[in-house]
Amino acid sequence: MSVPLLLTILAGAATFIGALLGVIGQKPSNRLLAFALGFAAGIMLLISLMEMLPAALHAPGMPPMLGYGMFMLGLLGYFALDRMVPHQHPQDMASHSNPPQNLRRTAILLTLGISLHNFPEGIATFVTASSDLELGLGIALAVAIHNIPEGLAVAGPMYAATGSKSKALFWACVSGMAEILGGLLAYLLLGPMVSPVIMAAVMAAVAGIMVALSVDELMPLAKEIDPHNNPSYGVLCGMTVMGFSLALLQSAGAG
Repeated sequence: MSVPLLLTILAGAATFIGALLGVIGQKPSNRLLAFALGFAAGIMLLISLMEMLPAALHAPGMPPMLGYGMFMLGLLGYFALDRMVPHQHPQDMASHSNPPQNLRRTAILLTLGISLHNFPEGIATFVTASSDLELGLGIALAVAIHNIPEGLAVAGPMYAATGSKSKALFWACVSGMAEILGGLLAYLLLGPMVSPVIMAAVMAAVAGIMVALSVDELMPLAKEIDPHNNPSYGVLCGMTVMGFSLALLQSAGAG
């Protein structure tokens, strides 16, 4: 098994950790969940804008217009998918305005929405790790961090609706499997096509997807989960930690 595919599988499997937290033990505080989402967004933003997009634009034979065009395609494609898919956030599950008989349907819709969001993340993790293993590790870490509260978001409502821990774990694992399927698809389609231009074009599109995911999904969700604290703290911490990590890795490589 290739290392990029293994990283994708491990990132998707982090959903199961969140699912376990949803059915056993003490639920993490909203403050911690919000900080984790902001932290993941910070990692994704720094890697996408400071590493992935510049690397794609400077790849051998890559026309700048194609690179920026693919970046915009990734942005617009994510927003189009997000608008077409009905999904509810975990804080909606705690709302007393949801009648109990609708809770299971709402939880399934949430699973569907998260699954479709996870699919391009699997592609992003695989493509990035295939081009640069260090960046791939960073993306895999960010994806794994925010998959934990996503697993919790799926398992908690499903457990409340059905009273079955096994069903809650199953549906949470379904959402995580979507990410692994995205990585497998990228592995099957991009395996034979490894030209620098094609890989750079895909990486530029993936950078657009990651920026859109961070700005449109992770940061607003962090604010909604914990409205009394600023999600920017988590974002800035994620950027700082990832920036220092990349600088140390590059210094070690240069040495």
